[in-house]
Amino acid sequence: MSYFLKWRKHINSAWLCILEDTINLEHLTNAIKTSKYNPFTFLPLNLFEQFQRIANAYFLFLLVLQVIPQISSLSWFTTVVPLVLVLTVTALKDATDDIVSTLENISNPNFTHENKWYKTCFNGLFVILSTTSNLPCYLSLPQGEVLCEPPNNRLDRFTGTLTYAGQKYPLDNEKILLRGCTLRNTEWCFGLVLFGGPETKLMQNCGKTTFKRTSIDRLMNFLVICIFAFLAFMCIILAIGNYCWELNQGSQFIVFLPRQDDNAAGFSAFLTFWSYVIILNTVVPISLYVSVEIIRLGNSFYIEWDRKMYYARKDTPAEARTTTLNEELGQIKYIFSDKTGTLTQNIMIFNKCSINGKSYGTTEDHTETVDFSFNPLADPRFMFHDHALVEAVKLENPEVHAFFRLLALCHTVMAEEKKEEIFYQAQSPDEGALVTAARNFGFVFRSRTPDSVSIVEMGQQRSYELLAILDFNNVRKRMSVIVRSPEGKLSLYCKGADTIIYERLHQSCSKLMDEFAGDGLRTLALAYKDLDEEYFNQWKQRHHEASTEMDDRESKLDQLYEEIEKDLLLLGATAIEDKLQDGVPQTIEQLSKADIKIWVLTGDKQETAENIGYSCNLLREEMTDVFVVSGNSSDDVRQELRSEEVLFVIIQIMTEQLSFSHAGYETSLSKLLNSQPLHSFISPTLSQAHALERSTELEFLKTACMCKAVICCRVTPLQKAQVVELVKKYKQAVTLAIGDGANDVSMIKAAHIGVGISGQEGMQAVLSSDYSFAQFRFLERLLLVHGRWSYLRMCKFLRYFFYKNFTFTFVHFWYAFFCGFSAQTVYDEWFITLYNLMYTALPVLGMSLFDQDVNDVWSFQHPQLYVPGQLNLYFSKKAFFKCALHSGYSSMVLFFIPYAAMYDTVRDDGKDVADYQSFALLTQTCLLFAVSIQLGFEMSYWTAVNTFFVLGSLAMYFVVTFTMYSNGMFLTLPSAFPFIGTARNSLNQPNIWLTILLTSILCVLPVVTYRFLLIQLCPSINDKVMFKVRQAKAAPPPPTRRTRIRRTSSRRSGYAFSHAQGYGDLVTSGRFLRRPAVRSSGFTHVGRTTTGFSPMGRSAGYSPTGRPQTAKVPDVEVTSLQMYRTIKDPAL
Repeated sequence: MSYFLKWRKHINSAWLCILEDTINLEHLTNAIKTSKYNPFTFLPLNLFEQFQRIANAYFLFLLVLQVIPQISSLSWFTTVVPLVLVLTVTALKDATDDIVSTLENISNPNFTHENKWYKTCFNGLFVILSTTSNLPCYLSLPQGEVLCEPPNNRLDRFTGTLTYAGQKYPLDNEKILLRGCTLRNTEWCFGLVLFGGPETKLMQNCGKTTFKRTSIDRLMNFLVICIFAFLAFMCIILAIGNYCWELNQGSQFIVFLPRQDDNAAGFSAFLTFWSYVIILNTVVPISLYVSVEIIRLGNSFYIEWDRKMYYARKDTPAEARTTTLNEELGQIKYIFSDKTGTLTQNIMIFNKCSINGKSYGTTEDHTETVDFSFNPLADPRFMFHDHALVEAVKLENPEVHAFFRLLALCHTVMAEEKKEEIFYQAQSPDEGALVTAARNFGFVFRSRTPDSVSIVEMGQQRSYELLAILDFNNVRKRMSVIVRSPEGKLSLYCKGADTIIYERLHQSCSKLMDEFAGDGLRTLALAYKDLDEEYFNQWKQRHHEASTEMDDRESKLDQLYEEIEKDLLLLGATAIEDKLQDGVPQTIEQLSKADIKIWVLTGDKQETAENIGYSCNLLREEMTDVFVVSGNSSDDVRQELRSEEVLFVIIQIMTEQLSFSHAGYETSLSKLLNSQPLHSFISPTLSQAHALERSTELEFLKTACMCKAVICCRVTPLQKAQVVELVKKYKQAVTLAIGDGANDVSMIKAAHIGVGISGQEGMQAVLSSDYSFAQFRFLERLLLVHGRWSYLRMCKFLRYFFYKNFTFTFVHFWYAFFCGFSAQTVYDEWFITLYNLMYTALPVLGMSLFDQDVNDVWSFQHPQLYVPGQLNLYFSKKAFFKCALHSGYSSMVLFFIPYAAMYDTVRDDGKDVADYQSFALLTQTCLLFAVSIQLGFEMSYWTAVNTFFVLGSLAMYFVVTFTMYSNGMFLTLPSAFPFIGTARNSLNQPNIWLTILLTSILCVLPVVTYRFLLIQLCPSINDKVMFKVRQAKAAPPPPTRRTRIRRTSSRRSGYAFSHAQGYGDLVTSGRFLRRPAVRSSGFTHVGRTTTGFSPMGRSAGYSPTGRPQTAKVPDVEVTSLQMYRTIKDPAL
């Protein structure tokens, strides 16, 4: 018999579940569905989605028109073949994506046994979870009652109570096991299924992901609508032409084209309109979207195959988790970055501390490390350079002993001993660093149980009774433990953010606080207090009552915590170093040169964020003004944003802008901020909340955008997303958010591009991102190389694609004036069918997949090459209009030159060659040569593949043409292949080839002339760099590196403290911990590797790359640009 949770709606929106038996579970299921399609719904659902795309619906409409004999002048296969191919390719891609997504879920190690038992887990089912089998054992228990909150998507909290055997037990988030959890420190545990199927936290969080579209996608949608309007305009003109022709010339053809009635002219014009809608349909390219998807897929593979973005230490390659946003990477204007784990390594190292007003670890001599041989349990990887602290420990200084005793007791670290080695499992890197420091200085944390903590103090084993854990969270920013020593002394030990601890100190500590502030210690503070036994017993009873409340439990517990955590005595402070990742300063500097603005959104305090800003080159000495907005209300923030200092800078910028037009505002503003003294903007947490209010958000954004660097401190995950949304709302710019933790997910999803770093904080950020890699420095290559190339290739593709299709279509328009507007086609029907599918498909794809203006080294050496993408210079409405004009000119050349050349022309043997079929063959051959030559001018980087595609397509055209125009094909199917012998009769005439040569020259001549004049008179940054590449005639020199300016202030440091929600309640639950055997032998810690600490202040000459500061950087060989000597460009 199984037991089932019967849910009943309870008062105050709580849910009551009562265990009842005799419930039939045969027809219940816990199965969930994450796939989009199934075998029955795939075809109709996918077709419905595809025909929502306006181009596909348009061609379906054309297919319907073509089955009407009075309208269609083309065979049905000219539309069916391309349409079916497009739908098939897209359907295969959608099916593959859905299958891959499903397989990824199934391949998840936590999903392995879903088919075996996940589908049979029901609410109220008691199970025993085991670490050995991964399968539950069903268990029957007496009746009980669980009162908890209804199903929701909150992963960070849970509120409920369990009533069993007359006792009430609190249920919170620490007692909930979500899917994917792994049992540690125990071999089995009891479990009760609370939510199943769609009510699980997993499915509650599986909302629809917002589909991100690029700016080019949005522009294409607008252009397609414009093309439709232009198509209708051309068809109306040709219909009017047909009406006029029928009235004036049509009567001469009544003998063999009899009219049906007296209104034949009007009806003929109506039919002609729809006929030309069919003939001119190629002005809307049906294969455009499929080609775009193929190009994006190929560029995504380049990112994943890039070995220079592969992190060998963790065997982590770069991953393009989406294939629809590649070109957007070449247009980024704003980057929003997390700090801890993104700019830094999230590997904390204990380097400094202050105990009883005396600082340790500040010695300048880093050559000799402290000898910890006196402690057999010390971690050999831990390094410290101040011998005075070890001497104080050996001399049994009471304050020093109390300091490290606190570090050994106040934490939620788990200790495991394997093969006589101690391994610490910490929920945050800084906790592991602090416990390891206490371990090396003689206070070794060995083991814990739900009610005790065992440590070794200077070689002596001691066990402290653990009475309560007041755990850490993002609001409290501190944690405390209440313990009883072996001598019976009752104490509270507390550690947390310095500002939080200082507010709760006893008045007698005020002088010591001032000394710490004078030393510039912006670190983790440690404090304690002795408790009265009677008071603690009363407090503990009230704590139990509050922990079992269903309503407002958290606020009641916070009040109790505030009550007991006051009048503390300060012990000291610790300084934890979170080193920068390799290459972060160089990456930020390169991105800044590319005119990309970087905003750091961090949960750390202002001083820590500011120090990291200087260390990573985000803040620099030449930034003369640092605006810090620290108001405590909306009015204070508004007043600070309107301060005289800020207004002075705004007036200075606006004065500079008076001579510029609105169109050039962003460009000139960027130049101004690059040429004038730079400014930075820092906004702490409370001010940030007020700055994001509706009344002040616009002023906050204006001020921030005028600064070169922006740092937002103490921001919550929601505020991070709000900042991104604010910039997206008011700035016409592409944004990118990068982070590594779960607190960055909202920001990553809000930005146009989300980048996840697979670091120390799990995979939440990666799973929510569009692109992922292991190190921040790879962002430089992602944007300046892959992003810029993808954008450049896509823009070239679109310009050329529209050019070749417009040119192809406009020839029909000109021909209409010479065929009586009868909807006669210029080309052979097979050429119309194969033009986009075979003759011009591979060359343009080759250019779009392999082309590059300069290689990656030159891209790094000249990051200014990235700026045109931000300004949409390669493809815009203006570029599209130029493309249309060029196509109009080319179509006139391609029609009128062959028309004039064929007019009253005879062959060498005197036979007539001026027939329709010969003219059609000549025109389509001229067209193919013209667009192929134009492609050659568009291409900057020729490869064997490109050459093969271009020449192979031309060869394929002649092979197919001679085959289809042969006698055999005509005899096989005369109606489908009427051009019998046209190819061999026409293409053997010299005047035909001279006409092809002339039209090709005339088509490309304006392009060559325009580009030559443009390069001579107004060269772009690309022109200049490509000229330098050609002049170099050798491998490009390595990029110059900016010499780090020494900082003159020693007040700033790179220390940070990061802490997450603790495991205090989990530790004290008492149902899953085991007591490891206590061994006295030495051990080796195999965790993180630490190195000597170098001061991060500018006075210490900090070098993030580890290179000597005085090393001379080799200069890059400068090639004079003589042909551009009169052009002034500060970018070069």
